[in-house]
Amino acid sequence: MMKFTKQNFIFLAGGIIIYVVDIGMDFWVACKYFCQGQYSWGILILCVRGISSLITQIFSYEWFKNDWEGTDTGKLKWIFLIHLFQCGIFIRYWFALKYGCQAAFKQNNSEDASETDPPDFIQRQAVNVVTDISMLRVFKTFLETTPQLFVQIYILMEHGKYNFFQYAALITSFCGISISTVDYQISLRKSLPDKDEFRLLPKLVYLFYKLLTITSWILSISLITLVSVRSSVILLIFLWICAFIWTLKQHTTFCKSKKMEYLYRTVVGVILIFTFFNIKGRKTKVCIFIYYATHTIVTLSILFVYIFWKPSMMKEIYFTIVSILTVFSLVLGIIFLVAYYRHFHPTTYCRPQACSDEADGEAVQKDTVETGRFQNFIMQ
Repeated sequence: MMKFTKQNFIFLAGGIIIYVVDIGMDFWVACKYFCQGQYSWGILILCVRGISSLITQIFSYEWFKNDWEGTDTGKLKWIFLIHLFQCGIFIRYWFALKYGCQAAFKQNNSEDASETDPPDFIQRQAVNVVTDISMLRVFKTFLETTPQLFVQIYILMEHGKYNFFQYAALITSFCGISISTVDYQISLRKSLPDKDEFRLLPKLVYLFYKLLTITSWILSISLITLVSVRSSVILLIFLWICAFIWTLKQHTTFCKSKKMEYLYRTVVGVILIFTFFNIKGRKTKVCIFIYYATHTIVTLSILFVYIFWKPSMMKEIYFTIVSILTVFSLVLGIIFLVAYYRHFHPTTYCRPQACSDEADGEAVQKDTVETGRFQNFIMQ
């Protein structure tokens, strides 16, 4: 397991600021829509935010309950109340800052280590709590940030009105996806033993692979929504059903309770609508080929639908721009995908009971004695 460094601590502190700014941005955008009389969009933004927050709070509390099993129930009651008021992530950031500060600044030298809290223990604690936050960020990204990006792009194309707050929302969403995906891979590398540090070039390749393929897909869905909202909803529901069935067949074991496991599979189904994740740590060449081949076929089909069904839309300048961006980002995204898997993917091998995922996202083997949540989490 790699060490938790001062740079990691700085990024962690920056993550808190970004999280707070993101909350403020969501409410600001919603208020702007309400002020303009566009109540449906304002309500939709708040609903997406509320559902995402509720689900992440549920998982966060369950993880606290699992980790603190057998400890003082009074602490869990306070933790429950904090999560009930949708503030659980701040408790997790507090623990992350606490252990991160000790790992980065107080445990660099062996003289600072105590017998009760040796450096390896503090480092492991710091990495584990930050990893939990990373998992919650993945949930938030694909339950909230990505759908909001889709909504904002659709609104811009549908109404053709360009306001500062809409551009701000788009930029915030893109930044959120970027930070989440890179942070995801950083947590993976820190959790896997005997793996090289996730350096700048692999980070950029992975970032562009994810960002470009997701952008292409969101633009495609936005285009078909312009033709028919019903068709778009049916397509998304169909894709979610396919993804959910696939997760059922994978027999995931992320949660201790069956109810939470089904909630987890439901969330993973939503994530799989937008990007590929390997959820069992197995070889994924065939799966990832089928996944992105399907995305490519659907994307091209949507463009052909416009050409033959809505030829009048071809004259619109935004359609030309969006079509070029869709194809360009898809092609570049697949190029970065191939480059990442050929040169930078952290290939791992599974032991019978402690499988660390061969993943595109997250897989973890924390210890030979202690098994962590991350090793059963979605991985890519």
